[in-house]
Amino acid sequence: MSKISAMMDTGKRSLMNSQTALQTVGHNIANKSTEGFSRQRVELQTNMPITEGNLQIGMGARAGVVTRVNNPWLEKQIQKEGMNMGFQDSRAEGLSRVEQVYNEQTNKGLNQYMTDFFNSFRELSNNPESLASRTMVRETSVALTKDFGRVVGQLKAVQEDLDGQVKTTVEEVNQLSKEIASLNEKIQMIEVQNTPANDERDRRDLLLKKMGEKVDISWAEGKDGMVTVTAGRTAILVSGIGSSELKAQQTDARDRVEVFFMGNGSTPANITEQISGGRIGGALDVRDHVIEDLLSHVDNMAYTLAKEVNMAHIEGYDKTGRNGVLFFDMPDNVKGAASAIALNKTVFNDVGRIATAAQAGAAGDNTVANVISALQYRQVMSDGTATLDDYYNTQVGQIGAVAQRAVKSQEAQKNVMSQLTNIRESISGVSLDEETTKMIEFQKTYDASARLIKTADEMFDTVLNLKRM
Repeated sequence: MSKISAMMDTGKRSLMNSQTALQTVGHNIANKSTEGFSRQRVELQTNMPITEGNLQIGMGARAGVVTRVNNPWLEKQIQKEGMNMGFQDSRAEGLSRVEQVYNEQTNKGLNQYMTDFFNSFRELSNNPESLASRTMVRETSVALTKDFGRVVGQLKAVQEDLDGQVKTTVEEVNQLSKEIASLNEKIQMIEVQNTPANDERDRRDLLLKKMGEKVDISWAEGKDGMVTVTAGRTAILVSGIGSSELKAQQTDARDRVEVFFMGNGSTPANITEQISGGRIGGALDVRDHVIEDLLSHVDNMAYTLAKEVNMAHIEGYDKTGRNGVLFFDMPDNVKGAASAIALNKTVFNDVGRIATAAQAGAAGDNTVANVISALQYRQVMSDGTATLDDYYNTQVGQIGAVAQRAVKSQEAQKNVMSQLTNIRESISGVSLDEETTKMIEFQKTYDASARLIKTADEMFDTVLNLKRM
């Protein structure tokens, strides 16, 4: 009788095992499209046998644990490459905006405005007494100064947009930090009972990848199953069940958004220089390096142009023989010159004050006008090694090359991410065909277990009916 009872127990456990396996298969199928999900499997173990004399009689199987099919090393590699992907995406997007500022093909650019300016002086040299030619000089000069301002304004507008992106992304990082800390607590509570926290770990891995796309992080898992996450080199965002925040705000030192680590102390720590990856790192790279370099170059052009034109103009004489005045209002410093450069109000109000002659009373003298028009081809930039045109064209060429390289790097990184994602799917992804096969297998196992119980029940009936015979 005891063996028949043991047979029924074996069948019952087998039924339960099949139910658990089918429930896990259903869970896998339901999460086929869930981002970051790793398929799960029920690990069956042989049940403890019983010993009778010289015999060891097996007692079936039991469900040991539900595990997830996952490669931790691959997950960490995907998180690292995702951080590079975020950096390349943000950098390519920012550079495409910058490239449009210097797009000379669809818009009239600074180079054309400078050409118009020098051409107007060439036209004036042909007829120094012409009021129409003098008016044209004034108009091209005003247009040139406005376009210097346009370039600066558009570049700073891109910087402001990148500042906004940094602020938004920092808020997203803070939300992710809080959820990761919460998951740390859940995982610890579950796994202290020696039960794997499969779904919670999948979610935490996904959040770590998403955080890595936004800011460069490093993380490590402790023996208790909780992860510690650090942004940059010193900003510990998650430690155990606690999380700290980042804050993006403008500083008095410069009119740009910087990233601060709040921590537990009272004084925020500026970690802007530590961030070199993720979307924040890409935005900061374009904002603080690429655009700042371009602003310094356009300031240098404006300052040099104003200085050289003024040097020639102030030495000449105007239409009525008066000494020449400054043609441009001279900027105080090279920095900010492109925004500050403007046509002298005296010249603006009276085009007769434009100096064309090298001597007073020489009505047809065009010496100064020729000198100014010739500045276009003089090597006044880069310590006397480049003309204004060469200097500007070099900047346009460089930004075009940098933007093109950024797009190629972005495409290459996309291919890397695609390959790693495909590898992960082959290991951890859910295959509907495979799950269907498993479903049929466990269904048949369930049927066989039910037949075993039915057989044992019939054996019980046989034994109980022996007395009636």
